[in-house]
Parts: sequence; C-alpha cells; structure tokens
Amino acid sequence: MNIMIVGVGGQGTLLASRILGNIVIDEGYDVKVSEVHGMSQRGGSVVTYVKFGDKVYSPIIDKGEADVILAFEMLEALRALPYLKKGGKIIVNNQQMNPMPVIIGAMEYPKDILGKLQSKVNVECIKALDLAAEAGNIKAVNVVLIGVLAKGTDIAYDKWIEVLKKTVPAKLLDINLKAFDLGYNLK
Repeated sequence: MNIMIVGVGGQGTLLASRILGNIVIDEGYDVKVSEVHGMSQRGGSVVTYVKFGDKVYSPIIDKGEADVILAFEMLEALRALPYLKKGGKIIVNNQQMNPMPVIIGAMEYPKDILGKLQSKVNVECIKALDLAAEAGNIKAVNVVLIGVLAKGTDIAYDKWIEVLKKTVPAKLLDINLKAFDLGYNLK
C-alpha cells in the first residue's frame, strides 16, 4: 500500500506520516516512511511517503503508484495527481493556501481545482479546517484527515486511538483525539 501525504510546510505532514507509520507497524507490516521533500520551513510544498506491506524495499512512490493521496491543501492535491494510480483515491482538505508566486502577483491560484480532480479520479473533499477548529485547534487538520483515512481501513478504531496516544504529544492529545473523531465519524 502506497500513501502519499502532500501539503504545505507547517501543516503537520510529518506527524501524519508518523501516525500512519506507527499504526501499520502495530498491524505487523513492514513500513518505510520517507523524509520530508520540499521547503517545509518556508511554507513550500511538502511530500512524505508511507509504504507498507509484507516486505517494502524503498520509501519512494513513483508516478502512478499511490493508492491514496492525503492532501492537506487543494493545489498540492492537483500537483500530486500524476502519482495516483488508476483506481486510487484522493482525500483532500478544501483549504487553499497561496504559494509565493501567487502572493507576489506573479501567478494566479488555479481555478476549480476540485472540479479538475473530480473529472479524473475518486475524490473525497473535506472541510478539515472547519473540523479542526471545532476540535479546538486549526492545526489539527492533519489528524482530521487521518481520521477520514482511518475510517476507510480495516484497522479497528481502538487501535487508531492507541497509536494516537503513543504518537501525539500529551499536551495536544485531547484536541487531536477530538479532531480524529470528527474526521472518522464524518458522514
């Protein structure tokens, strides 16, 4: 299974990949998680890979190999689209964050990204920022999206909670448990 996590620096892609890595290790899989690729400290694009199975030799996901793309931002979902395999799924936060070329006026933010994605692949678009705010912290978007992803797996809810308790810092645990529940129970 190949999961690509894409976002913008500061959105919590690393924590999301640690949660995913820890849950599949607990399930007995061989796991490889990549380092961050991109300019995370500058608000640039960030990509992490989580690959797991009976035996995994490389953490890298090539174009056309991702089973799931977990996108924390709309433009990043569009950029990652070539990596999705046929029949794969994108779970995307509906948030739009302007990259530097848009901020300085050199480019425009692409129009109707969701429509472009939906015309090509299976997309689940989530108002994760709103759900994170409801949980108590807008920075919990990552865990809201992990909750949405978790709902579509065969891994028991209780196992996810166990891994969250081991992975998320104690001072942020209550908010992240709420964020996970909001994503997991989204209808």
